[in-house]
Amino acid sequence: MNQHQTTQASSTEAAFPVETIRPMFPALQKAGDFVFFDNAAGAQIPQSVLDAVTNHLVEFNVQRGARYGRGVQMDKAIADARESVALLINARDPQEICFGMNATSFIRLVSLGIGQMLQERDEIIITDMDHDANIATWLALESAGAKFVWWRMRDDGNLHVDDLRPLVNDKTRLVACTVTAHSIGSIVDVTSVAKIAHDAGAEVFLDCVHYGPHGLIDVQAWDCDYLVCSGYKNFSPHMGFLWGRFETLERLPTFREDFIPNIPPHKVEAGTFIYENVSGMDAAVKYLESIGRNFAAANNRSRRENIIAGMGKIRAYELQLATEMLRVLKDCGATVYGIDDAERINQRVPTFCFNVGKLSPQLVTEEMAEMQIGIRDGHMYAPRLMKRLNLSMDSGAVRLSLVHYNTMAEIHRFEEALKTIIARHA
Repeated sequence: MNQHQTTQASSTEAAFPVETIRPMFPALQKAGDFVFFDNAAGAQIPQSVLDAVTNHLVEFNVQRGARYGRGVQMDKAIADARESVALLINARDPQEICFGMNATSFIRLVSLGIGQMLQERDEIIITDMDHDANIATWLALESAGAKFVWWRMRDDGNLHVDDLRPLVNDKTRLVACTVTAHSIGSIVDVTSVAKIAHDAGAEVFLDCVHYGPHGLIDVQAWDCDYLVCSGYKNFSPHMGFLWGRFETLERLPTFREDFIPNIPPHKVEAGTFIYENVSGMDAAVKYLESIGRNFAAANNRSRRENIIAGMGKIRAYELQLATEMLRVLKDCGATVYGIDDAERINQRVPTFCFNVGKLSPQLVTEEMAEMQIGIRDGHMYAPRLMKRLNLSMDSGAVRLSLVHYNTMAEIHRFEEALKTIIARHA
């Protein structure tokens, strides 16, 4: 690392306490010099989350609804998690939070319900920038009479609301799009998406899985109708949650057993989900709160205010990481897919999809692995996006994805490794 890089790293990390945060993550400590740059495939969890899962399994690993002490604790744990997640996304009511296995299963659940309510509004708008989970689930409604309209990414690597406006009409039932592309990191102006859709009487379904660890979620400000997230990217174990406006969830047809109340969230939560991981999600929200609380001059802010402060600090730090990583990739001659202009860095998160000359993505990731840097290659579960980028499904691209526990020093180590690989195959 040169003097400029050393100075830059120290000044950046002085503003954000990454060296205080990293010891909170057992995996980072145990991994030694391994670099976690594959966080889009699953972030690591802090000790407090691990403790919450363990405590759940030891203290009240029983089914909900019992009258004895451990059963009461179990019910309270789920209620507490609903409240925490509601605060995380600014829901109006904790009963709007529905827990389950993963985001994909919730997208399918909502799609099946909407498929029963199409009537004269039978058009669903989908995008070619999304994860296939937020495309294939809607295309499966063709047999129910749904028609599909494509909102296409521009060559500048993002979805533009000006392109959405002419697609929406009185036949539009729903606009389904991502908040942030899991593959190329582009952030969508979802507030404008909601206004355009609602002005035409349509609804909005947001896939927020990839945006979750990077920025502040606010379903009220975004004015969306449905939103899904997964815990595994949000410093929690594997689980998922669905948010919907209470009245919207009330109308949604769902499968439920006869003894389940026909009201949210119960009508959505068919069967038993992974309760201990929901306790972990509760702790993950509290971890994010703690980051905001540590920046407070006085500790008298509300939980939501601490979340706002914490996610604001995370976002600012990650923009610095993203700016430096973009510089590294360009200096190494990589082709960066999506937003590759430093002047537009605020339109993305630090997730980068790229290729380097004629080097295969597999070769790059394998040789990075030999140097103890974990990144990913492939089609990123986005076949339509791969086609749009003129990439084959067989090889795809390289993806690296940073979160707030990553450091400038790790970026510079990646830079040295990438230069070594390029020189080795020159």
